[in-house]
Amino acid sequence: MSITARILLVEDDVTFRSLLAAILEDEGYELAEREDGKAALKTLQGQSFDLVLSDLRLPGLNGLDLFRRAQAEGIAPPFILLTAFGTVEEAVAAIKEGVADFLTKPLQDPETLRTLVRRTLAGSMRERSLKVLKDRETAGLPPDDILFAGQAMQRIKQLIVDVAPTPATVLISGESGTGKELAARMIHQASPRRDAPFVALNCAAIPETLLESELFGHEKGAFTGATQARQGKFELSSGGTIFLDEIGELPLALQSKFLRVLQERVFERVGGSRELRTDVRVIAATNRDLGEEVRERRFREDLYYRLNVFPLQLPALRERRDGLPMLIRYLLQRAALQTGRDLPEIEPQALEMLCGYGWPGNIRELQNVIERAVILCKGVITVADLPDGLRQPVVSGDIPREDGSLRERERTAILEALASCNDNRRLAAEKLGISKRTLQYRLKEYGLVAS
Repeated sequence: MSITARILLVEDDVTFRSLLAAILEDEGYELAEREDGKAALKTLQGQSFDLVLSDLRLPGLNGLDLFRRAQAEGIAPPFILLTAFGTVEEAVAAIKEGVADFLTKPLQDPETLRTLVRRTLAGSMRERSLKVLKDRETAGLPPDDILFAGQAMQRIKQLIVDVAPTPATVLISGESGTGKELAARMIHQASPRRDAPFVALNCAAIPETLLESELFGHEKGAFTGATQARQGKFELSSGGTIFLDEIGELPLALQSKFLRVLQERVFERVGGSRELRTDVRVIAATNRDLGEEVRERRFREDLYYRLNVFPLQLPALRERRDGLPMLIRYLLQRAALQTGRDLPEIEPQALEMLCGYGWPGNIRELQNVIERAVILCKGVITVADLPDGLRQPVVSGDIPREDGSLRERERTAILEALASCNDNRRLAAEKLGISKRTLQYRLKEYGLVAS
C-alpha cells in the first residue's frame, strides 16, 4: 500500500468519480470529493492537500481556472487534469502553466491512474525535500544529523553545545575539508551572538600585503590605491563572531597586532592612529599543528595560548566511516538540487567503494566526487561513474593511523592528492581545499619539493 497522501478529487460525473475514488482508496490515499470548481477552491482555501485530481471541464469554474486561482493564492498542490480525447491540446497547454500532468478519460486501465499519482506525489515530495535542503544551506548549515553523522562527531556536538553560550575563544583543528567553518557557524548560531554578523576570512587566501588591511581596515591614502577609508573584518563583525581559517598562515609581523586584539579588543586601521574597539568573539581554525609551529618559532607562543582557550579537534572523514552513508545521501540530494538532475539511486557496490576510500581531501573531495557522479549517471550511480582513483585498492599503510600526529596525516593527504592528480599542484590544492600557495608552502616544509 502506498504512503498515505491527501487527494482532492474534483469530478462532476458521479459514476466516474466513484470509480476513481475506489481505485485511489484501495491504494490507501485519503480522499475529499467535490462536484465543481468553486466548491473545490473553497475546500483548498480551508484544507491542505498533497494532490488535486480534477476534470478539465467543470461547471462554474473549470479545472484550469481552479488551478490558476489556487496558484495565485499560493495554495496549489500538484494538479493532474482529467481530459477527454478532444481536449488533450488544452491539457498540454495547461502543463506549460505549471499543471503537473494530465490523464485522458474514459480510463483505460486503473494501473495508469495509480502510476501517474505515485509518480506525481514522489516528484512533489522530492521537490519539498530539496527546498528544505536549499533553505537550510542558505543559512550556511546542513541538518544537524548530517553535520554530526558518525559516532566520532557526537563528542564534537556536545563540545559545541557546551562552549557556544560562552564568550570563550575557540581553536578548531583538523585536516583540510573536515568542516571547520561549519563547526564555527554552529557555535555562532547556538550563541547569544546569533543575530549579529558571522564574518569569515581565510588567512591563506589573501596576499600578505593585503591581509592587515582585510583584518583591520585602512584609512584613505594609507597606501597606493586606498582612495577611501575601508572597514576591516574586525569592525564588520563587531557584536558577532569572526572566523579566521588557516590561522597558521598569519605572518609573524601581523601576529603581534592580532594578539593585541585578543587581549585588549582594540586595534588601529592601516595608516590610522585612532584606537578602535571591537566586541567580537574569535573562532580560529588550522590544519597545521600549531604546537609544532610554536616549537619551530613560526608561530608566537603567547598568541597560541590566547587562541587555544577551547580546542576542538575535528576527526577526518576516514575516522567517521559509520556516518558516511548518511552524508553521501545528503550530498546526493544537494548535488541533484544544484545540477537540476533527478535524485539518483546508488548501487551497493558504489556505496561500498565510497565508504571504503581514504578521502585525503575529506568532505570537499567527497562532495566533488558525488557531484561528478550525479552528472554522469543515468538514474543510478554505479562504480563506472566514480573516478579512477577510487577504484584503486587502498594499501593499509597509505592511511595514517589514528594515533599518528596531525603533521603525519597532513603529509600523507598531500601525497595522496598529488598522486591522484598526476602531480598537478593546482588540481591537488583544489582537491585538498587549500590554496596553491599553501600547498607550495607545505611541500617545502615537508621536504617534498623535489619529489
